[in-house]
Amino acid sequence: MREWKWTGAGFEVLHTQVWVPLPNRERVGSTTAIAALIILAKWRGKMGKDMTEALKTADIQMIQRIIPHRYPFLLVDRVIDISGTSSAVGLKNVTMNEPHFQGHFPGKPIMPGVTIIEAMAQTAAVMVGVTLEMADREMLVYFMAIEKCKFRRMVVPGDVLRMELVTVRGKPGAKVWKFAGRATVEGELACEVEFTAMMDLPKE
Repeated sequence: MREWKWTGAGFEVLHTQVWVPLPNRERVGSTTAIAALIILAKWRGKMGKDMTEALKTADIQMIQRIIPHRYPFLLVDRVIDISGTSSAVGLKNVTMNEPHFQGHFPGKPIMPGVTIIEAMAQTAAVMVGVTLEMADREMLVYFMAIEKCKFRRMVVPGDVLRMELVTVRGKPGAKVWKFAGRATVEGELACEVEFTAMMDLPKE
């Protein structure tokens, strides 16, 4: 697994020549590459030109205006800390009445890993949709690739899944975007992943 080492003034990817400077000596310790991307995105948002602007939020009504998903496959309840198309945080309250728990598994309900990844993808789509003002424009999003996916903790009914997403590649007007995400429960890592998706808007 690729790891990022804190050097005192930036991150260094072990066994490579990549080095990312971080001013202000914000000490964060060793972490995975995906976690480092999220830390860097948060820092860029905090130090960018729009640092005085309030971060945006999308409630369930706005989420449904941006992405077409509905019960039982709408897997994010709220998106907060939307910093342009750079980063956002999705929240999902995991409840026993979700239909996949009837068979996954009887007597031991566990949220399927694929639905955790889907929830992160929906968070990313909402982040982009809010920033680019895509409400009511019938945007569709399709997976193109899923990479570096790891699961570390079971997610069960009663948990609150917190999903931190950052954009690795993509800009307004582009159809293909790449994101990195980490999902945690009470600070404990449940899943981390990188994925590529295509944003499809109907022609006007």
